[in-house]
Amino acid sequence: MSAVPARQAHPSVLNHVAIVFLKELVDALRDRRTLMRLALPALLMGPLMLFLLSGLIAQFETRAQQREVVAHGMQHAPTLRNYIERQNYSIKEAPADYEAQLRSGKLGDAVLVVPATFEAELARGDQPSIEVVTDSANQRASVGAGAVARLVTGFGQERAGQHLMLRGVSGEVLRPVDMTERDLASPGARASRITSMIPMFVIMAVLYGCLTAALDATSGERERGSLEPLLTNPAKHLSLVGGKFGAVALLGVAVAALASLSFVPAQWLLKSDSLQAMFRFGWQDALLFTALLAPLAAALGALLMAVAIRTKTFKEAQASATLVMTMVSLAPMVALLNPGADAPWYYWVPGLGQNQLMMLVLKGEPVTLAQWGPSLVTAGVLTVACLVFVAQQMRAAASR
Repeated sequence: MSAVPARQAHPSVLNHVAIVFLKELVDALRDRRTLMRLALPALLMGPLMLFLLSGLIAQFETRAQQREVVAHGMQHAPTLRNYIERQNYSIKEAPADYEAQLRSGKLGDAVLVVPATFEAELARGDQPSIEVVTDSANQRASVGAGAVARLVTGFGQERAGQHLMLRGVSGEVLRPVDMTERDLASPGARASRITSMIPMFVIMAVLYGCLTAALDATSGERERGSLEPLLTNPAKHLSLVGGKFGAVALLGVAVAALASLSFVPAQWLLKSDSLQAMFRFGWQDALLFTALLAPLAAALGALLMAVAIRTKTFKEAQASATLVMTMVSLAPMVALLNPGADAPWYYWVPGLGQNQLMMLVLKGEPVTLAQWGPSLVTAGVLTVACLVFVAQQMRAAASR
């Protein structure tokens, strides 16, 4: 006789979880403003990020194809002009206030400044002083400074080679070593240097996707006065927590899927041909992104519920959740500020581990269980601990 109630209790718990889950899910789907806050950032973030990145790269590529040198005082250096033009570069006169325009960002090119005594010093065998003026705070000008400096270096090597040839010495003595560069990085790895910020923004989208649902299911219901009546039901508090958590986690995973899938059509917006050739993100990559983010979405949903369950109002819960949002958003910055090989402990940190795993996908490298396992374990432990805490808090609130 004692075994019968035990068999009946199990489906009862599952029924309670399913009822609460459906109730929370229906409430979330009915709130159109919540749905817009969840869906729009997730759908638009991928295309917007790639569009802005490709636009910036396309601008740099266009300027590189123009092969233009902005110079001041080039009339004093006809030999240098001749060399630059033989390299298929055109020369443009710099404005009189080029320094002020570089500081303000109006001028986006480094300026080659040639002194009036250039040709006279060159004829005497002296070393004329040439300046390449730029502003490190002006990103566009800084990028072009290297090409101008290489032109000046090439001019100097050509002059030195000519002097040696006049003395019967081969100009090859200026190049005692023949050096070539060989890049071992795959196209995906080279593209990941540009797209390295994408995983961080995807994680933020998942975090915001869980935020509204988690806070509304806890502090929101308490503020509306519907949480206390719910706690008076005979259902176990862990069943109530499980149903609420299921809805929050499902919404978080849905946002992760939307954010990941948005990168597939976003590739059509790429303006840069080189980035379009390197960045290959298909449906399998999007599904792998979603699988990597699903445990994080569950853990963040449970953590935000644990933070919000102790608050009395929705605004108070939002303020309390700020610390969680700050820590998760800053976690991927650890890898950016510490270049080099990934440290093993990276994969144990929520947010940072998922960032590193998604970077492997962007590089086209396989994700091994040894890399994925720590993130799964951390997310699972964090989820269980937070849900137990939420259940204890609900039990304490019901007994008051």
